[in-house]
Amino acid sequence: MKTYFNRRNFLGTAGMAVLGTALAESKGNEAMASESEPADSFKTKLKKAFCFRMFPGEMPLEDRFKLARDIGLDGVEVKAVDDPKQVERIKTAAENASIEIHSVMNIANWKYPFSSDNPSDISKGIKGMETSLQTAKVWGADTVLLVPAVVNPKTSYRDAYMRSQTHIHKLLPLAKEMGIVIAIENVWNKFLLSPLEFARYVDEFDSPYLQAYFDVGNIALYGYPQDWIRTLKDRIRKFHIKGFDAERKQFVNIRDGSIDWPEVRRAIDEIGYSGYITAELSQGNESYLRDVSKRIDLIISGN
Repeated sequence: MKTYFNRRNFLGTAGMAVLGTALAESKGNEAMASESEPADSFKTKLKKAFCFRMFPGEMPLEDRFKLARDIGLDGVEVKAVDDPKQVERIKTAAENASIEIHSVMNIANWKYPFSSDNPSDISKGIKGMETSLQTAKVWGADTVLLVPAVVNPKTSYRDAYMRSQTHIHKLLPLAKEMGIVIAIENVWNKFLLSPLEFARYVDEFDSPYLQAYFDVGNIALYGYPQDWIRTLKDRIRKFHIKGFDAERKQFVNIRDGSIDWPEVRRAIDEIGYSGYITAELSQGNESYLRDVSKRIDLIISGN
């Protein structure tokens, strides 16, 4: 993992370090107060979610789900766990707070990518995805996020492409049996670097159980998210959102940085997507989380 950019660890960058309590008092709030466009101007309806790891780790599990409800979220995305007792505890806490776990984040395939030539890595990667699918079934989630491959000095682009498809195909019968979609996400893994190729990669599976998990912030380094959205169209199962500053080449808070969020919202509407958009940002306190929630409201409304 240490030799690649890991999307789970991007929060260690200098830009993300400032996304704490001070954001709730930032000048961005002044801009928010003056902007308004009715959400009903769009035909699609978006739901608001956070990655669960954004909530304070020291806060009791049940209180984190209650806070998610109190700040206006519809759901959360939770990483897979393999402890059955913890799986049940999370399920109960979410149900008691009336918060939907809409997606499960598989974390095995950065360490054990399906592009590897090591049979042990593939076996562990398959096992990690099986655990993620089984966990999603218990939690009532309809999607499991998968990083499909990693290109590096030892793994060519061609090998990453062909190997990953071969191994992902093995998981589709289980995904179909459980009624859960495996959603491929675009990350900084030197793979699927154009919207046309991403679309082709998904289409070649020819299965409703293999779709795209599109991350708006991840693509801003080498493309325009609205272009990718309009190209991928109904292949997109879910959205991750975070900001990106193209000049500094670093992640920032939602609605800060270089992304044209009104255009992103229009593109989402054009492809007819109704569903979750999930913030994937740094962990923070309640004030910070409420601020992020308000920022998402503005995106949903087209601002």
